[in-house]
Amino acid sequence: MRKPTINHRRCKYRLILTAIAAILAVGAAQAQSDVQLTQYFGIPNYYNAAAIGTTDLLKIRAGSRMQWVGIKKAPTAFLIGADMPFKLFNKRFGVGLIMQQESMGLYKNMTLGAQIAYKQPLFKGMLSIGAQIGFIDQSFKGTEVYIPDDDDYHQSTDDAIPQQDIRGNAFDLGLGIFYSHRWFWAGISATHLNSPSVKMNAESGQDGNERNYEFQMGRTLYFMAGSNIPVKNTLFEVMPSVLVKSDFIFTTWEATARCRYNKFLSAGIGYRWNDAVYAVASVEFKGFYLGYSYDYPTSAIARMSSGSHEIFAGYSLKLDLSDKNRHRHKSIRIM
Repeated sequence: MRKPTINHRRCKYRLILTAIAAILAVGAAQAQSDVQLTQYFGIPNYYNAAAIGTTDLLKIRAGSRMQWVGIKKAPTAFLIGADMPFKLFNKRFGVGLIMQQESMGLYKNMTLGAQIAYKQPLFKGMLSIGAQIGFIDQSFKGTEVYIPDDDDYHQSTDDAIPQQDIRGNAFDLGLGIFYSHRWFWAGISATHLNSPSVKMNAESGQDGNERNYEFQMGRTLYFMAGSNIPVKNTLFEVMPSVLVKSDFIFTTWEATARCRYNKFLSAGIGYRWNDAVYAVASVEFKGFYLGYSYDYPTSAIARMSSGSHEIFAGYSLKLDLSDKNRHRHKSIRIM
């Protein structure tokens, strides 16, 4: 096979640097709007569109998060994701699909995204540059709004609070870079890169005029990394990982330390800065996966809530990529 020329390599590096620059140029945002996942290492393509097709498996993951149990109408979320590798014109790619639905009081939002990633062998690992294209659908149950007559902050006719059910949607875009190696993985990404603006219209107010409401999704920057460290002469692996997210106004991070036995049973603990401590556990058997995590809040919200629960289940199906696949490898991350 003909070796890449110097100019060819330069083009590849320029492509990588351009993608990194685009991610870092997300700028300031209004608010972080993605679901907080304790098991981020189990479904990384929710945060990073390039974290797809990292193995020779078709992977499906679905899960639910119940935030702050004990608080009425606290956030709840459901997610499902799938990804797989494929080849086209002798080039390696990954394709994925992610869907998320979240409820917070009278507010609901759903995101749906299709993901594609170009993959390039690099330093005995695999570099992926990926993009996500989809849409956001949001709704608010204004008919269920209740404002007491003696409320000191809002009037019952406050135009800023919808009194009717409203709904809207907008185009959404994400971008990411992800590198997987036999011993570690890392990625940087941006969600809601175009800062989509969802416009929701009420049919009419009491005065007969149409009222418009707008919610702008904030761009968010993510960094994820982790590794597998085999314990010599045992069937154990130590798997630390970290997640950092920022909208350039607010930044937070969390670190997780897990241990896996015989690629079957995993357990660990973690800490989310100024938010919670948590425990995670999972089991893998013949392609099936089941994971659970429990968060205990370290903030004042612990007075009102017993914590948060998160459960994920999935299945991985072996794909036949042995046809002259010299660079086939398995990512040692997650699951």
